[in-house]
Amino acid sequence: MSDIAPVPAAPHTAVIIPAAGRGVRLGPGIPKALRLLNGVPILVHAVRAMAAARSVATVIVVAPPDGAEGVRALLDEHPLPRPVALHVVPGGTTRQESVRLGLAALPADADVVLVHDAARPLVPVDTTEAVAAAVRDGAPAVVPALPVTDTIKQIAAPAREGEPVPVTGTPDRALLRAVQTPQGFAPDALLDAHRRLAGLGGEEGATDDAGMVERLGLPVVLVPGHEEAFKVTRPLDLVLAEAVLARRRITDGY
Repeated sequence: MSDIAPVPAAPHTAVIIPAAGRGVRLGPGIPKALRLLNGVPILVHAVRAMAAARSVATVIVVAPPDGAEGVRALLDEHPLPRPVALHVVPGGTTRQESVRLGLAALPADADVVLVHDAARPLVPVDTTEAVAAAVRDGAPAVVPALPVTDTIKQIAAPAREGEPVPVTGTPDRALLRAVQTPQGFAPDALLDAHRRLAGLGGEEGATDDAGMVERLGLPVVLVPGHEEAFKVTRPLDLVLAEAVLARRRITDGY
């Protein structure tokens, strides 16, 4: 019998970035992920942010169904901060379907899978690594989150859009968190959730991947999020993102 201990496998974090949506709240035109931020598409910033984390070995970008070749060409024009395996696959008509198609390209040796919004281009490396580390410590699902600073009101379903609606409750904001991405998962947990909940959405399913894992009865834990991991959804968010990049150029040489 050999006394030589087996060499543990190197950590392999794979990231899925669904980028097949159109992002209508930023206005008509090209998809949100391809809008320019400091002269570079938002998607490129998001891919670079994920590739900058040292544990990330694979990035899978899920492109619009008819746009995989164009997205691949776009990404090839912009070098990454460090070498990773970069794949582009066609997506589906919903975010859930696109993530499931990204999971089909997941490397067999990945021990952590992250799902990251293409519209969150400025996530710090420390946030990505904290999520991946918490999964490796045994959590089936991990979500970065921030405390809620606004008072939240629960309302009745509005009868018509634009009409006043009654308030039905005021949740304790100390018990609320605003979740961000990347969300991290044990691969088997996320694969099982997408397999068992395929086709469900909204209130019937879940609005994010962590919610799908939750529906299976598995625990979801939080790690601290970061203010710069905000989602670029409206034109004002682009202004804020430009300001963050300007500050990084001055302080970090980013």
